[in-house]
Amino acid sequence: MSEFILSSQNGGVLKLTMNRPDKYNAFVREMALALQDELARAQSDKSIRAVILTGEGRAFCAGQDLAEATDPNGPELTKIVTEHYNPIIEAIRSLEKPVVAAVNGVAAGAGANIALACDLVVASEAASFIQAFSKIGLIPDSGGTYTLPRLVGLQRASALMMLGDKVSAQDALAMGMVYKVAAPDEYMSLAEQIATQLSQMPTLALARTKALLNASYQNDLSAQLALEDKYQTECGQSYDYQEGTAAFLQKRKPEFKGE
Repeated sequence: MSEFILSSQNGGVLKLTMNRPDKYNAFVREMALALQDELARAQSDKSIRAVILTGEGRAFCAGQDLAEATDPNGPELTKIVTEHYNPIIEAIRSLEKPVVAAVNGVAAGAGANIALACDLVVASEAASFIQAFSKIGLIPDSGGTYTLPRLVGLQRASALMMLGDKVSAQDALAMGMVYKVAAPDEYMSLAEQIATQLSQMPTLALARTKALLNASYQNDLSAQLALEDKYQTECGQSYDYQEGTAAFLQKRKPEFKGE
């Protein structure tokens, strides 16, 4: 356990809060490794069926703590990328449960790209997104060059990454970077409502939908159709499919188990 990642569970929803508010939740090694541990726990714990990722205080996450990155005794940039951020992005994308980012304030650099790697992003009207890398002579990491162009298109992604413009929550919504925007006193309840709804849905089907979306970036149509066939067959043998079809025919609300 680490003081830099707070965790709490309500029903099937695990809430993870990045907790270095005095540093705008900027990452240091301990915080990055703790988030990796919590995401691994979310994968293995069957009682967890959805995850919310948010930040404590005024910021979602300001990216890397540059004091650590420039410390002669601290981890080098290559270690920060390969041991801190890459495993976080891979864990979010491979997690067989939905991850909802609840962006409360600024999401900058790696913080922005971690949010964009989540399945759904709910943003406060006070939130903003900044690809801050070019301002200090770096390239976007944490999967940003992979994720952002697919969300907003190559032209906009190029401009945001090269110019480092701050994007407001409403502009992010218009660009397709986020799913929903709500008032500062309502965004978390909205994120919790969405995560709770997801946690009560057929978890296997959601996991396979996520896997298909991941695969669609590389597959041609024939390969994607074949993978759909494979996963549809798997889901068709699940308890939740039996329950879902029975509930539909009986005109009642289904009670999915995530199995």
